[in-house]
Amino acid sequence: MNRPPRSASRFSSPIMRAAIGVAAVTGLCSAALTALPASAAAQPVKVQYRQSSTGSDQAEPWFKVVNPGSAAVALSQVKIRYYFKADAGASYTFACSWAVKGCANITGTFGTLANPTATADRYLEIGFTSGAGSLAAGADTGDMQLRFFRSNWASLNQSDDYSFSAAQTAYGDWSKVTASVGGTTVWGTAPEGNGSDPTTPPTDPPTTPPPGGGTALFDDFNYSAYNDPAIDSHGWSVRSNSGGPGVSGATWAPQNVTFATESGNSVMNLETSTAGTGESTKQTEVLTKALKFKNGTYAARVKFADAPKATGPDGDHLVQTFFTINQLKAPMADDYAEYDFEYLPNGGWGEPSNILYTTSWETYNPDPWQAVNQHSESRQSYAGWHDLVVTIDSAHITYYIDGAQFGQHDAQYLPEAPMSINFNQWLIDFGGQASTTPRAYDQKVDYVLHVKDQVLTPAQVNAKVAAYRAAGTHFEDTVSSTG
Repeated sequence: MNRPPRSASRFSSPIMRAAIGVAAVTGLCSAALTALPASAAAQPVKVQYRQSSTGSDQAEPWFKVVNPGSAAVALSQVKIRYYFKADAGASYTFACSWAVKGCANITGTFGTLANPTATADRYLEIGFTSGAGSLAAGADTGDMQLRFFRSNWASLNQSDDYSFSAAQTAYGDWSKVTASVGGTTVWGTAPEGNGSDPTTPPTDPPTTPPPGGGTALFDDFNYSAYNDPAIDSHGWSVRSNSGGPGVSGATWAPQNVTFATESGNSVMNLETSTAGTGESTKQTEVLTKALKFKNGTYAARVKFADAPKATGPDGDHLVQTFFTINQLKAPMADDYAEYDFEYLPNGGWGEPSNILYTTSWETYNPDPWQAVNQHSESRQSYAGWHDLVVTIDSAHITYYIDGAQFGQHDAQYLPEAPMSINFNQWLIDFGGQASTTPRAYDQKVDYVLHVKDQVLTPAQVNAKVAAYRAAGTHFEDTVSSTG
């Protein structure tokens, strides 16, 4: 499928620019195990912690619960508390991104401390359902990749949070969270004046689960290779035909779409390579064969790359994407639709360095170029994994990145016809790097989700994906091709 040509003049004025701050850092504190009450001495646990984000859009405390004792511990009896200073007037939402025990088996609720301090007046309490099972002696839970954020997506400040440490980038014992078994504290030190026995229950209601029902497409790309028959039977096409977008003479290389396991999840990799000529440039694209997706929620976890994966010069004007699109039947046709996440790690289209665009399209004319669209942008590096969500209802198109709203576009740009779902990585031109030394870039995709006619919050997306994974579901497609 040919995508419309891109140019610096293709965008209308943005309605929003993401502003992502970086919180100040705090020092690393030493860990110490509190004295165990006699009633709990037979069932100790300890908590290991690392932070995954020092940014201002969300807090990401990741945990492992460790059983150093000699007897198994029922995880349903275990509670962890992470203490923080609330931002003025803020309410908070909990989400589980991924967990070895399954996000469906992990709960998160918020409570208020009886005796607030300068670094803590609230806490996040993590618990487990019976489905989490027990923790054998000497075992740990494995990763619990958790997050929380302000419910209105406003910025938050982690630098004054009791349990947070910017320096804790690898798992280690952490005494500034507490753990209890059966209501008795067995690990950690609560903020001063709040004792060691967490008898006061959380006060906030649990995070709203995703709505039930709704037809959906989910795929975590659990395939063996680009020519795995399941890819075709699941409705995907790995592109091999010629044509744009991209530099003249480039080809689309299906063999450069590969699959592997990372952190327990299956991951799709799109490799794009070049040696500075059109003939040497191999681009990649994976798309649904059916045009059957319209209103609802679209989500994917994507890893962008700023630099080549091995040796070779950097600087290519690359585009890494997640988008939906249908066919332009005629110049300025009014039933055209397209909704893009496009990351340019080295600039392009007149931009000097990395920039991320989200763009909603009404229509365009390829020659002479004329575009009707609305976009949002952020000029910063987005190298690494990111949760991308776009929701389309009867009034707006709303884009989210890592749980925070990135942009909202007007009803004028709502789709009038069904679309496909696409991922691709391609080269705009050789203006960023003209070297003939070979180099290659990776774009990775963990999963894709579409829920028809339902607008989910990013936290609900995370919960729905976690439920699929907890059930061992690698693929589901209940979206009818007839609408």
